[in-house]
Amino acid sequence: MPLFYRKPELLSAAQHGNLRIRPGDHSFARDTNAVPLAIIEFGAAMRDYPIVFSAGDNYPVAVLGLDHANSFITGDEWEKAAYIPAYIRRYPFVFADCTQDSFILAIDRAADNVVAEGEQGEPLFQNGEPAELVKNVMAFCRDFHDAHAQTGAFVGALAKRGLLVENQADAKLPSGRAMKLSGFKVVDRQKFEALPDDIVLAWHRKGWLALIHFHLLSLDRFADLLAREDRLATDNASKRPDPETSDSMPVKETA
Repeated sequence: MPLFYRKPELLSAAQHGNLRIRPGDHSFARDTNAVPLAIIEFGAAMRDYPIVFSAGDNYPVAVLGLDHANSFITGDEWEKAAYIPAYIRRYPFVFADCTQDSFILAIDRAADNVVAEGEQGEPLFQNGEPAELVKNVMAFCRDFHDAHAQTGAFVGALAKRGLLVENQADAKLPSGRAMKLSGFKVVDRQKFEALPDDIVLAWHRKGWLALIHFHLLSLDRFADLLAREDRLATDNASKRPDPETSDSMPVKETA
C-alpha cells in the first residue's frame, strides 16, 4: 500500500454516491515525518522543507520532522504559511490502475476525512454523476501521475551517475534531547561539480541542474526543523512522545 492508504476502492456512484469529503483535514499525515515529492514541487517545497532522497528507491521526499511526527500539523490543519505537498493534497484519492490513456480513480474508504452521513464536507456525486470535486481530482491525479514519471527519469539519472550518497542528520535540542534522522540520501556536491560538460549542458536544458541546486539549498531547512522541534518540545511536552533518538524515514512512493 502507498503511504496513508488502508482500504482503497474503485470510485463509483453506485458504491460511493453518498460519500462526502471534509476539505482541509490533514490529520491523516500527523504521524509521518516525510512524504514523497515530485520534481515540479522542488521550487516551492525548498522554502519550507529539506528535500532528500529515500534510501530504498531514491525517490525525493520532503522532510516534515526530525522525530516520528509531522511538525507542520496542529490539530488537523497544516500550517497555513507552508507549502502542502501534492501527495498530501491528493489523499484520499489515488489512481488504482492506469495505462497511457486510461486512468481509474480510487478512494481510501478508511480515510477519516471521508464521511457517509450528514451535510458536512463536499459531495463526490450529484444526481448519480461525478461532482466538480471528482472532475478536479481526476485532472489533479493525472498531472500527479505525469510528474511521477518525470521524477523517476530525474532520479534514475542521478543514480546512474552515482551522485546519491547516504547521509544522516544528528542534532541535540537545547533541552539536551538527542535526535537522529537516518535512511536518506543527498547529492554528493563534489561528484556533482565534477560532471562532464556534455552532461551539465544536457541536464541544464532539461531543467535538472536547477532541481539539484534546489535540493542542496533546501538542506539548510534542517536547522529550521530543529528550531521547530525545540518549540514543539517546549510547548507540547506532555502531548508528544519523547524518545532519546529517532531513526525513521520509511517512505516509498507508489503512484
